[in-house]
Amino acid sequence: MNVQCIGFNTVHQAGYSIKREPVQRGYMLILMKSGGVFTFGNEKQRAEKDSVVIYDGQAVQEYSSDGEMFVYDWLKFDTDGDGDFFDSLEIPVNTLIRYTDADFLSEIIRNIANEFYSVSQRRAKMIDSLLKTLLIKISENNAVRGIIPQNADPHYSVLTELREKIYRNPRQKWNVDTMASYANMSRSNFQHIYRELFGVSCISDVIAGKIEKAKELLSETSCTVSQVSAMCGYDNEEHFMRQFKKLVGVTPTAYRKKK
Repeated sequence: MNVQCIGFNTVHQAGYSIKREPVQRGYMLILMKSGGVFTFGNEKQRAEKDSVVIYDGQAVQEYSSDGEMFVYDWLKFDTDGDGDFFDSLEIPVNTLIRYTDADFLSEIIRNIANEFYSVSQRRAKMIDSLLKTLLIKISENNAVRGIIPQNADPHYSVLTELREKIYRNPRQKWNVDTMASYANMSRSNFQHIYRELFGVSCISDVIAGKIEKAKELLSETSCTVSQVSAMCGYDNEEHFMRQFKKLVGVTPTAYRKKK
């Protein structure tokens, strides 16, 4: 994969706006560090800080400041024979989305920019590796935690942040009351809207977060099954093993042997 040009922490004054006609080839990735306004077809959408959009070559790129300074990271890239890889990630394009760990994405873009302007002999390989990492992280956020269109629901921001917290803290004792309180919503309303946004109940998501972390620990560490169970918030190892097999299809030990 190739980066054609890149900008890290680019700043434009209030009143900035741009409209680019389709380029037919390649992609444009924008990571917002301020607010902005994006136009898709005839619809204008306000972009909050930490929003991400990837334009494909067929899209008109039209965006502007929202009255304040316009700050963003960006890069233009092409897949250069890795089209199947990019397609396999199933990242939504020409869609304004909210990413919940944007600082991490920005750091990757900063590293890509450093390599782009370097004279290192391994420059091309490093850029290819970093760009793929960037896209994989966006894809993981989409597949595991769900990237939520910004106009989906007025509660999407706080619930997306909560969902990220759930997946990052599998050891915590999450229950409906705790989660509803975090979102400042009633128990019944919280459960209804959570399922509507993510297509899964909040408790099922808590379990999924625990199992995802367990898979990671089993693959990347030498921790015992008992230790993994405790690190994922289970008080009972047998309960962990039953739940793991139910969701993954094999026992934790068998899963580790496959890796």
